[in-house]
Amino acid sequence: MTKTRVLFICEHNSARSQMAEAFLRKHGDDQFEVESAGLEPREINPLVIEVMKEAGIEMSGKHAQSVFDLFRQGNLYGHVITVCDDLANKCPIFPGITKRHHWPFDDPARFSGTWDEKIAKTRQVRDQIEHRIREWIAENR
Repeated sequence: MTKTRVLFICEHNSARSQMAEAFLRKHGDDQFEVESAGLEPREINPLVIEVMKEAGIEMSGKHAQSVFDLFRQGNLYGHVITVCDDLANKCPIFPGITKRHHWPFDDPARFSGTWDEKIAKTRQVRDQIEHRIREWIAENR
């Protein structure tokens, strides 16, 4: 069986796209080949590392990558999914037959407050992403 190739994109590949990639790997039953990337890659947000660890997913060794590097490599994807508010029209158009989706989620990098308040908000985003991933898997079986 051929796996469906999926790319998640967010601004920095430091939070939302990384969580979406991890949850699709976890729940996708080897049906998907998945990557994530960003327009301006940065190191993984410590809030994300913490809340994903709570969900049983280790992300401390993950690195962000550039969507433009993947584009230049000629990678083809069945689905390209943007997961932040302002990127739907900024991402490169990948060649081939690609379905584009836009799932906006709040950016943990923009959360303010104490560490505990930011962790709580990041948990909410994590849970929203996991829920959306599970729905999407069910829709694409």
